[in-house]
Amino acid sequence: MRYEEEENLREEERRRYEERRRQRRKRLRRRRRIKIALIISVPVLAVILVSGIVHWVRGRMEEEPVMAYDVKYIAEAPDYQVELLDYNEYSRPGTALPTVKGIVVHYTANPGTTAEQNRNYFNGLKESGETYASSHFVIGMQGEIVQCIPCNEIAYASNERNEDTISIECCIPDETGKFTDETYQSLVALTTWLMGRYELGTDDVIRHYDVTGKACPKYYVEHEQEWLAFKEDLLSYIDANGIAKNEEIQ
Repeated sequence: MRYEEEENLREEERRRYEERRRQRRKRLRRRRRIKIALIISVPVLAVILVSGIVHWVRGRMEEEPVMAYDVKYIAEAPDYQVELLDYNEYSRPGTALPTVKGIVVHYTANPGTTAEQNRNYFNGLKESGETYASSHFVIGMQGEIVQCIPCNEIAYASNERNEDTISIECCIPDETGKFTDETYQSLVALTTWLMGRYELGTDDVIRHYDVTGKACPKYYVEHEQEWLAFKEDLLSYIDANGIAKNEEIQ
């Protein structure tokens, strides 16, 4: 009798042991499934996340042309006189200007002279041959603008940037090199119109100084903050007087 009881106890113990083994194997299988799921899901989630970011970026890029219509341009040119220089090797060689990537601001460095006088000086170089010099536009102290060189030809004004810029000379009343209010307002109007015509930004508007280190225009080399203020005035003028990009630019 005792033998049978002992046998039953041993059998019960084996069943419990087997049950514990099954439970342990079951837990191990569950853990393995979780690990496998994590191993598979993490890369998948990463791919989904990256795909979502790429999709968002592409969407933003596709929206940009629409947003670009908020950019404004000055459509109408300011009043100016066209008094082109005669063709000559010293001031108007007639060389084509294939592209316009910038606008260069200069000052005449001869106080008290008018736009007409500076234009005539450039034209007279065909006879004197004393130097190579000219400019696409000259702005006088009363705000008058004279065009000396067509915008599709180079002018001899900005050294190595002659081949991709339009130059604007500004007359001055005294040695400080500061422009009159009339000159300044015409410079803003002319520059912003050219910016719109050639799709340029304020970073593309530079001083002769920025090309060669020459103190030209003198006042804006000596007063850096005034040059930065000029850039701000360009933006303000465009904002106040510009048209949307999808409208025609004359």
